[in-house]
Amino acid sequence: MSGSESHRRILVLSGDSGATGPSAREILEPLGFHVDQAEPGQALAWARSTAYDAFLVDAESHPVESIELCKQLRSEPGYTLTPILLTAQAHDRATWQQAFAAGCDDLLRLPLEPVVVRARLENLLDKAHYVQELERVRANIARYVSPRLRQIIRNAAPGGGFPPPEQKQVCILFSDIRGFTALAQSIPPAQLFSTVSRHLGALVEAVYAHSGYVDKFGGDGLMAVFDGFGMAHDACACALRMVEANAAMQEDDMQIPLGIGIHSGPVVAGNIGTGEHLDYTVIGNTVNLAARLCGWASPGDIVVSEEVRRSVDGSRDFVCTEPWEADIRGVKEAITLYRLYRRSG
Repeated sequence: MSGSESHRRILVLSGDSGATGPSAREILEPLGFHVDQAEPGQALAWARSTAYDAFLVDAESHPVESIELCKQLRSEPGYTLTPILLTAQAHDRATWQQAFAAGCDDLLRLPLEPVVVRARLENLLDKAHYVQELERVRANIARYVSPRLRQIIRNAAPGGGFPPPEQKQVCILFSDIRGFTALAQSIPPAQLFSTVSRHLGALVEAVYAHSGYVDKFGGDGLMAVFDGFGMAHDACACALRMVEANAAMQEDDMQIPLGIGIHSGPVVAGNIGTGEHLDYTVIGNTVNLAARLCGWASPGDIVVSEEVRRSVDGSRDFVCTEPWEADIRGVKEAITLYRLYRRSG
């Protein structure tokens, strides 16, 4: 709720204390505020039906109702940050303590002084607008940052920087659209972008549903990391869900063939970059080999390494079959690869 004063709407819980001086409406309307004046029984219903930028509550005339209204307003999803000001004549410490505990932002002494009312109200409105903008920016940034990275940032000690790089065992999954270059040349860019975004969205949902996190997107594919107990099982279950979800999204006039590679092993996890731009990621031969395995996957294939096969051997959910020897660039000796399938029956 922001904008110029002429668009700001204030709800005033009415009382008779304005007789000792100018009323809230007499002060605020000449300043360009739109003022609605409600009785105690109307205030909450009005607040729910109309978006208000602030509330001015007469605690002198309605001492009990004003405290209760503060509590009720603060429990409303749209008013957690909205300024609430109480007005009263007496300096009653117990009342003030109850008011602040109920969610009141400021207290105004009666009779109301126009200069004070305007200064305090505008200050609270500016602060609320700033916090709302900050929350909006945070929400938008969160869409670009994985939940795991947000957790790492929250856990970082204040002033202590981020944790140092560490070596750990993980399972890496790479996905890639087969024949993407040819596909990109055959359909309009806007349609391509929309279709790829929809398919990647389904892949991301699969990663999060199986306790992994997306490390990065690579144009038409992604890299996901799984760690902890059962990481290979989680990665394989995720890959099968990805293939099934992708197959269900195929269209007659546009095929989006998917290939997946999975490998597990040691990596170094930490922040890469400078103070201006950091990227929390995992690096090492395990990552490189997982990417190479993805390159060996035909449309609809899930290719896994011997390390992954051993980790899920005996699983009632998967079967790794069709072993073959492959010469992988950057690896001295040929390695055995398998195709992963969901176990039938």
